Amino acid sequence: MSKFNRRRLLKGMVNGVGVSVALPFLEVFLNGSGTALASGRPMPVRFGTWGYGLGGTSEIFVPKKTGANYDLPEEIAAWEPVRDDINLFTNGSAFPDSSPNNNHFTGWVVSRTGVAPEDSNVVPAETIDVTVAKQIGRATRFSSLTATATADARDTYSFLNAATPNAPEWSPLQFYNRLFGLEFQDPNASEFNLDPRLIARRSVLSGVMDQSQSMMKSLGAADRQRLDQYFTGLRQLEKQFDHRLTKPEPIASCVAPGEAPVNPLMDKSADAVKLRHQMMTELMVMAVACDQTRVFNMTYSAAFSSIIKPGYPKPHHTCTHEEPVDEAVGYQHHASWFTRRAMESWADFVQAFKAVPEGDGTLLDNVLILGTTDVGYARTHAIDGMPVFLAGRAGGKVKSGRHIDLEGGSVAQVGYTALRTLGIDTPSWGTLSNECSEAISEVVA
Repeated sequence: MSKFNRRRLLKGMVNGVGVSVALPFLEVFLNGSGTALASGRPMPVRFGTWGYGLGGTSEIFVPKKTGANYDLPEEIAAWEPVRDDINLFTNGSAFPDSSPNNNHFTGWVVSRTGVAPEDSNVVPAETIDVTVAKQIGRATRFSSLTATATADARDTYSFLNAATPNAPEWSPLQFYNRLFGLEFQDPNASEFNLDPRLIARRSVLSGVMDQSQSMMKSLGAADRQRLDQYFTGLRQLEKQFDHRLTKPEPIASCVAPGEAPVNPLMDKSADAVKLRHQMMTELMVMAVACDQTRVFNMTYSAAFSSIIKPGYPKPHHTCTHEEPVDEAVGYQHHASWFTRRAMESWADFVQAFKAVPEGDGTLLDNVLILGTTDVGYARTHAIDGMPVFLAGRAGGKVKSGRHIDLEGGSVAQVGYTALRTLGIDTPSWGTLSNECSEAISEVVA
């Protein structure tokens, strides 16, 4: 082992350009069980988010039992196959502090940034997926991937900064072409062909980067800071070029789709959304399995969800405000129908990761997925009583299958717990009443 490891490369020249080719993923690189590298480093851990709009109805959403083996009320009954893979946090709050409750906005923003927004048009900080991608997304083809089942490119819960949403892929066909089109390097292919266009781009970028230090010396402090941010992005791009110019290691779990999908109907019906969600999920999961990315985001529905129920005249959001409570059952019957469809798709999303073998377990064992919504009870725009989900085990760092009552505490606690279990060393996360500095011990392994 002193002579062979994954850092040892075969070096040579191709068309006058120096290239490095990684050794295959040999057994000598693994420990005895095949679950970690022989050096002791674990298999890579991935992070994802999943978002849906309009919360649920606590009486038929929140389990009566906390801890393991929690019960599954009507609205989350679809979780049964994956209950033991999901930590459910209920009774959380998104504290607005001195800001107003920006309807259908404050809740999810606090869940994903730990900061209450001052208005409904500005996300006050980068979302948690961006923070994570800066740490674990640098060694893959895509630093992160974002997709939506809504067929609307405006529907995203991922923001690079206050002014820059992370626009999602909305077409299954376009998503397929981006992931598995001509530029996809199959890690299990016997041959590795260098793309001359990438070589040229990498060469130009290297020349630009070589000039960075000399430029820095001639600028003032403010401009140096701006330029440093710019070159940080170029360095990330440089690493991605290097990744794509290096033969990928064979990955047993990577099975690229054989044919491009045909886009389904792009309407707002619940069945169409469900189908698009399934198609985007299959592509996303295989992109993760093929190590094209280690950070991913999926939107099932927007906060102002416009999903339509067949035979019912009002879309989901309108329904939550205008449908009266059915006295016979004690809740809004149609609104609950929409919530159940969302929870079915959440369960499908988790199950898709669980279905892919990896090592002596599954892909879900090495993934952590944060699920969020925008409100606790949509009819009143409540930002207390909010649920948050965590699925997966983050490479053994998370105990799953628990129901935790947050007892009115900030939903940002879940995001902070995710950051710490992913190994991101930050003493706190969030601001004011949403600031968190302790991980939720019940789910930390």
